[in-house]
Amino acid sequence: MSDLTLLGLSGSLRKGALNRRLLAEAVTRFRPATYLEGDLRLPLYDGDLEEARGVPEEVTRLAEQIRTADAVVISSPEYNKGITGVLKNALDWISRVEGRVLAGKPTAVISANAGRTGGETGQYMLRACLVPHGARVLTGPPVLVANGQKEFDDDGRLVTESYQKALDGLMAALREEAEARRG
Repeated sequence: MSDLTLLGLSGSLRKGALNRRLLAEAVTRFRPATYLEGDLRLPLYDGDLEEARGVPEEVTRLAEQIRTADAVVISSPEYNKGITGVLKNALDWISRVEGRVLAGKPTAVISANAGRTGGETGQYMLRACLVPHGARVLTGPPVLVANGQKEFDDDGRLVTESYQKALDGLMAALREEAEARRG
């Protein structure tokens, strides 16, 4: 059997973002896999734009990546007690693509935040936003990295054992779901 394909989505666009580091850790712990990272630099959803020009090519590309992936991991910070605008925008756009590309897709949600809750409210909102898409969102173990600026070493690796174990457990569960779905 060939390697699984894992698609990563980061709710933060910044190159050195905590959630990009956490996403890289998740990929390492999921391996072996073919890894793709979706690009959330999409135009703002606009029904008039869609009507005039159709679904933009970059949205179609993202939807196809989701469709072909065996599993999805989403790492996103919490902004103002919610999910990031770029992540919500991407979810809005992919809902406009033919077929429900996230339906039944094993999906893990993780977060790193500067605050003490690790992005808990943002994760809650993200899980709610994934419901209409029909994603198979794993319930745990939860990965909520609090005080994230102190939780990664100079090489971008997660340093706290409890977070490492939680991420290992979640990625193992995601792999198991993806393999079972693949048959």
